[in-house]
Amino acid sequence: MSETTPGRPYHHGQLRSALVSAGYQLALEHGPEAVTLRAVTRRVGVSPTAAYRHLRGIEELRFAVGLRALRELACSIEADQSRVSETLGVARARALLEAVGTGYLVFALDHPRAFQIGLDGLVGMEHAGLLEGAGDSGRTPFQLLTDALRGLAEVGALPPERVEPAAIQCWSSVHGFASLAIRGPLRGTPRDIQDVLARQLVSDVVDGVLAAGRVPG
Repeated sequence: MSETTPGRPYHHGQLRSALVSAGYQLALEHGPEAVTLRAVTRRVGVSPTAAYRHLRGIEELRFAVGLRALRELACSIEADQSRVSETLGVARARALLEAVGTGYLVFALDHPRAFQIGLDGLVGMEHAGLLEGAGDSGRTPFQLLTDALRGLAEVGALPPERVEPAAIQCWSSVHGFASLAIRGPLRGTPRDIQDVLARQLVSDVVDGVLAAGRVPG
């Protein structure tokens, strides 16, 4: 097999990008286990030797595909946030935080296979801020979450020291629901019911965050 298929030249960083895109499509179609160097190079039309010039191996490929999935997740969150009305104060800050949760769950339910490889790719929290996992705003899903919580802190609805623990609380809650809906006992629930439950969960989680951060007076 030649390094590239005739009519499909790749230059500079284009081949790596093409390999990652092919891996992402395989994950969407068949799940993370389908992302192999053999399958990806076959889909792109290059030799395995050419792939190894841009990727050290399967783990790097899957990690890169996971970051691509996180980028799509960030875009889903940004899309929900873009629909928040231009109100001011606590109402807008709360709505932006709720949009992080709903955007997260919409992506998880719409693209469960991509969601799985995206979150599996987060080896450690240090990877939650990598630019490759950022949406159009340049912020990753976790950064969008912390940004929204800081927005609540800025309008006095949440003590600044509560931002970090609240981020883990919110993330754990919505991720737990996503897991139940994708692979757990809620997977057989009709999608419209899942959506209603998801919105209620997000609202309840935000209520809990605000209540926990309220200073007794």
